Amino acid sequence: MVTFDEFRAMALALPEAAQEPTWGIQTLRVRGKVFAMGDPDGDSVTVKATREDQAELIAAEPEVFSFARYVGRHGWVSVRLDLVDPEELRDVVTEAWRRTAPKRVVGAFDAQHSA
Repeated sequence: MVTFDEFRAMALALPEAAQEPTWGIQTLRVRGKVFAMGDPDGDSVTVKATREDQAELIAAEPEVFSFARYVGRHGWVSVRLDLVDPEELRDVVTEAWRRTAPKRVVGAFDAQHSA
């Protein structure tokens, strides 16, 4: 099980990530662009993904991943915090951040983590 606070910490550990309350929920952004969001009192979060990744995640673990409300048509997935593996969530959040962050920021992150 992953708590919302642990999810938020994973996201905020990424370069230039910031939290901003929007629409009555907490959005996690990089340079103003949302890559993940959720309600601290909820049992799931929503994370940016490609449509291909969305389909793979849902097919592999339909009890954990589902088509996100409102933004699912763009590839976003809902993730059940009580069922997701923490490392898998870290990977999904990191990939969401990668899709959203500027290429220079991602490049610097990759250089730092491959050394």
